[in-house]
Amino acid sequence: MSRTTFILIGILYYVFTITIIVVVLNWINKREQKKYKNEITTLERDKNLIVGASILSELNKVGALINNDVMQKKYDGWCLRLKEIKEVEVPKITDALIEIENAFEEHDYKDLKTKIAALELEIAYVKTKSNFLLDEVKEITLSEEKNRETITKLKADYRAILAKYNSNKEEYSEVENPLELQFENVDKLFSAFEVAMENNEYTEVGKIVKAIGDIVGNLKIVIEEAPSIIIMGKKLIPNKIEDITKIANKMTKEGYNLEYLNIDYNIVEAGKKIEDVFDRLNVLNLEDSVFELKTILDYFDSLYHNFDKERVSKRIFEDYQRSILIKATKLEKISRDLNRKLEDLRYSYDLDDEDVKVLDEVTKEIAGIKDDYNRIIDMHRRKTFAFSRLSKEMEIINVKLTKTEEKLELCLRSFTSLKEDEKRAREQLDEIKKILYQAKNNMKSYKLPVTPKNFYVELAEASSAITDMIKELDKRPISIKVLNTRVDTARDLTFKVFNTTKEAVKTAKMAEMAIIYGNRYRAVYKDVELGLIKAENAFYKGNFKSSLENAINAINIVEPGIHKRLIEEYK
Repeated sequence: MSRTTFILIGILYYVFTITIIVVVLNWINKREQKKYKNEITTLERDKNLIVGASILSELNKVGALINNDVMQKKYDGWCLRLKEIKEVEVPKITDALIEIENAFEEHDYKDLKTKIAALELEIAYVKTKSNFLLDEVKEITLSEEKNRETITKLKADYRAILAKYNSNKEEYSEVENPLELQFENVDKLFSAFEVAMENNEYTEVGKIVKAIGDIVGNLKIVIEEAPSIIIMGKKLIPNKIEDITKIANKMTKEGYNLEYLNIDYNIVEAGKKIEDVFDRLNVLNLEDSVFELKTILDYFDSLYHNFDKERVSKRIFEDYQRSILIKATKLEKISRDLNRKLEDLRYSYDLDDEDVKVLDEVTKEIAGIKDDYNRIIDMHRRKTFAFSRLSKEMEIINVKLTKTEEKLELCLRSFTSLKEDEKRAREQLDEIKKILYQAKNNMKSYKLPVTPKNFYVELAEASSAITDMIKELDKRPISIKVLNTRVDTARDLTFKVFNTTKEAVKTAKMAEMAIIYGNRYRAVYKDVELGLIKAENAFYKGNFKSSLENAINAINIVEPGIHKRLIEEYK
């Protein structure tokens, strides 16, 4: 491809690129123009809709209804406001639109956007003023239809109220006069509404409709709630007060203290509150009346629970009154007995300071409990507090008494165990002596060639331990811990002697029996004879266990399994 061709291709690319750019820019410009043109058209339409035919039509309707100075004044004011919108506000918007159109024609898009935004705000502001004016005018032009509809609903409600009142007239005896008077007022207001509508006094009509709505709404509440208020205030609460008073008087005579309930004061306050409720009821003011009366009724209902609580508390108090006195007296007697024996116990036994300290604490606690008990009994006699309070106080004392009882039982067991340990030690001393005597008899029951050496050592140790045990029992005061140690040592050493003598005699008997049994084979079997000679030598030296083993091993040469047969024979 030649150089010229390359140049031509480059020129074509350049021309094509420029063409594309021009087309794109032109398309963007046309799109921008179309957008601004649509916005200007929309602004023009919004401007034309500011003062619509509806506002003129509604003002004409009001003009036809004018029959008094108040309406004339309102009408003139609306006309002035409309004139200001038409002759001042709208022309300003028109001038702004012309400026925007000029800027659009001159392609001054930089300022155009700002001017359009400002004009949109201005149109919205003026349009709001126009709509607000239209709404005010419509309140008059539509008031007849609107008020007629409202009055129709109010009349229907009023008829329902009258029907309910007339069918249950006896329930409203307490408010008959104010209700009848209010019914007359409503009838007069309905008549006044009709007159105002005929005379086109629309400024008064709204006030009359509102007054009728307020009265009918209040009458509806009165008709709904008055029977409940009358029943609660005239029957339920008075009957409840009468019943509560009877019960309270009876319980007071029976010894109950009910002062904390403030029944008399609350009855007086309830009477004042009921009187206030009925004073307000006479002017048909029922605000919070049902709530207040229900609160009073709930209070008197709660008193029944309090009465039951006092009765239960009295039974609990009386139970504690008996049980605490019996238990405290019993513990006091035990404590006195222990204190009287304390010196003897100190002389006889080596008591710990903690044991004596616990007894002192128990004595003080019992005295304190009796003081608290007497104080509460005194309160009961003087009727200072209610049984619910007294029973709680008694419950606290009972808990203290139970803890003191546990301490005293622990102390009593500790002191009792001292004597029991001493008694048991003396009984065990006799048993130990018997066992030692049996051990000696064991040695005498069979004529041993030699007494085992360990027998005399163990016998001496056991005798010494028994002597130490006797010395400890003869001491004053006795240390139970040391005594128990001495008893355990003496018992263990005595049993050791007993077992030694028993085992030695048993082994010697079996060895002798084995030697005698094996003698039948001595003449025949040389090995048997040698084994039996060893057994005899060991026997006469006091080695009974070795003697038995040699005799069994020798016989086992002739009679395997002889060991079992010898044991069976021995048994």
